[in-house]
Amino acid sequence: MTPREEVLTTPLADPIEVAEEVTLRPRRLAEFIGQPALKEHLGIVLEAARRRGQPADHLLFAGPPGLGKTTMAGIVAAEMGVGLRITSGPALVRAGDLAAILTDLHEGDVLFIDEIHRLGKAVEEILYPAMEDFKLDIVLGKGPAARSIRLDLPAFTLVGATTRTGLITSPLRDRFGFVTRLDHYPVDDLEEIVVRAARILGVSLEQAGAREIARRSRGTPRIANRLLKRVRDFAEVKGDGIVSEAVAHDGLTLFGVDEAGLDKVDRSILSAVCERFGGGPVGLSTLAVAVGEETDTVEDVYEPYLLQLGMLQRTPRGRVAMPAAWTHLGLAAPVRVAPSTGLFD
Repeated sequence: MTPREEVLTTPLADPIEVAEEVTLRPRRLAEFIGQPALKEHLGIVLEAARRRGQPADHLLFAGPPGLGKTTMAGIVAAEMGVGLRITSGPALVRAGDLAAILTDLHEGDVLFIDEIHRLGKAVEEILYPAMEDFKLDIVLGKGPAARSIRLDLPAFTLVGATTRTGLITSPLRDRFGFVTRLDHYPVDDLEEIVVRAARILGVSLEQAGAREIARRSRGTPRIANRLLKRVRDFAEVKGDGIVSEAVAHDGLTLFGVDEAGLDKVDRSILSAVCERFGGGPVGLSTLAVAVGEETDTVEDVYEPYLLQLGMLQRTPRGRVAMPAAWTHLGLAAPVRVAPSTGLFD
């Protein structure tokens, strides 16, 4: 028998540290893994603000879900040594909802608005003077007796996060001093993230096991951490508690995550396009009904990764399966006849 690969991680001994790290989110910029260009640029912005003794510029983070936008907001607050208030665009229904939050901020605080592209128009209008001048305009009364008063707000930093940059209005986007996009993570960075999470969770993990989980994580740290927890459960129930490459492979297969990181819905989408609609093109709404999902869920959650893998293509006529999709499903791609180019061809 070959000797067992060295186990990389051991449980944290300090229960206080375990309690603090329960969310697995890094708390400082130096602890954040991946996104090197973003870390460098953000580090400069925050250090410059600290030296001036002022709040940092308003920040807008864009990118797919699970890449670290909320984590970055927490890091900004921790690096600046200020408080953090968290809300979301859909939660701010009325202008008064935002006004209540703004008036409760302290000097230098960070206000994080997730899914900021879903702010209502009335709420967004309130945000403009707050971001530019740290002022809050309030209208008292109605009709001829109505009057407007302007309140001073403490200087604060607004951190916005969005998965759909194109839905943010130009006036709002232009008021952010720093706009950046988070990209999907390479496997090496995800492997490092899995090792860090395993140490925090007290999971006994081998390097090859970490690599196997990272390969199937769709370039997303949130998914990597979720898969680690599921593989940990599998290792504890079906094995000896150590996550090796074989254990990770068997566990992820059991939970429906294949070699390419596709889950049941991903494969259903590919199967529908290839088998039910002959490879396409098929419209988004038709495809969503065929797999039993909402159109927004298919378009925003599942399609981006399939496009990234080159398995699916968006065309003006609908979605088309690429050769990689047929190969992944073990199907033979149909031979398509090229259209005629002339009358007598």
